[in-house]
Amino acid sequence: MIEFWLSAGLLCLLAVSFLLIPLLRGRKVQAEEDRTALNVTLYQERLREVEQQHLAGTLDATQLQTARDEAARELLADTEGSEARQGRRLGRAVPLLAVVLIPVLAVLLYQQWGAIDQVEQARTLAAEPRSIEEMTTRLEQAVQNNPESAEGWYFLGRSYMAQQRAADAARAFGQAVKVAGREPELLGQWAQALYFAADKQWSPQLEALTSEALKADPEEVTSLGLLGIAAYEEQRFADAIGYWERLVAVLPEGDPSRQAIAGGIERARQELGSQGGEVSTAQPQAAGLQVRVELAPALRGKVQPGDAVFVFARAASGPPMPLAVKRLTVAELPATVSLSDSDAMMPQLKLSAFEQVQLVARISRAGDAKNGEWIGQGQPVASSTQDVQRLVIDSPDGTPP
Repeated sequence: MIEFWLSAGLLCLLAVSFLLIPLLRGRKVQAEEDRTALNVTLYQERLREVEQQHLAGTLDATQLQTARDEAARELLADTEGSEARQGRRLGRAVPLLAVVLIPVLAVLLYQQWGAIDQVEQARTLAAEPRSIEEMTTRLEQAVQNNPESAEGWYFLGRSYMAQQRAADAARAFGQAVKVAGREPELLGQWAQALYFAADKQWSPQLEALTSEALKADPEEVTSLGLLGIAAYEEQRFADAIGYWERLVAVLPEGDPSRQAIAGGIERARQELGSQGGEVSTAQPQAAGLQVRVELAPALRGKVQPGDAVFVFARAASGPPMPLAVKRLTVAELPATVSLSDSDAMMPQLKLSAFEQVQLVARISRAGDAKNGEWIGQGQPVASSTQDVQRLVIDSPDGTPP
């Protein structure tokens, strides 16, 4: 902060110095003005002198006029440029006024439109913190200086979570949502912080937040992970497996959390196996559809092996939100996938709740489940059918389902 104001002050002095030059030359101008006044006085004395000589008879009328003209020429020669100097004298007030106004206006304008707080915040965050506590302190100061920074609130919430301060994190993520809007990632982080702040007690608020996040982004990783954790804690191991498998499917191959999630899936399967028949009585049998996904031969040269393939079922008559989804790649085609309630996008929208569904497969190079380049769609089928459904991707994706 001090360095900034010193630099700004030096720049103001530099600007003012150009305006001070005419003022510093004022002494010379004043001397010239004094000389002009003296010349006028001498001219008047010369006129009186020749008038007296004329009255005394020393000069006739012609000589008198000649003497007057000569005195006038001398005065004009000595005062040449006086008009310009007068203009400069009248203009001295303008630089003097500017010398005073420039620094004042500069400060006022910067206070109105300047961004010194953001600059200071960036400098603070750029320095390497020595501990997580120091980073938290910096972030707290940053959001105090700039409470409209959604990034500041977001990173402060993440820092709180790293210190097991879930209640503080929930407040920070709530502020981030207030500033930035209801972005899916922020909603997921907010829900996760609220869940741990409430000692892992599920609530309607958490249900609403995760549903809203997944409705906007079916691949929102924090919400998927949180729903899996909540299901596991409530011993709904089949649901936990479904959520975590969806999470693993959208995580990058090199993501370090994939191993931990895979371990959670394995533990959930072990718990599910140890419960035996008790699970089927506690939970309804999940509806399932077997789908054979193929790529039309004409498209083989128009897609890449790493392009994402989304296979999903949606209600034939009902909400457009997919009821269940699986993610593959073009390299895995042809492939047979299973869609069931464990692949539900939202807990309240399950495949088994709809009698008729439509199967869709979409290829998206950008990995966007809502928009892609190629698509295959089937006719409505019963959600309870046991027959394998064949789905061929063969058409340009012009209209999102």
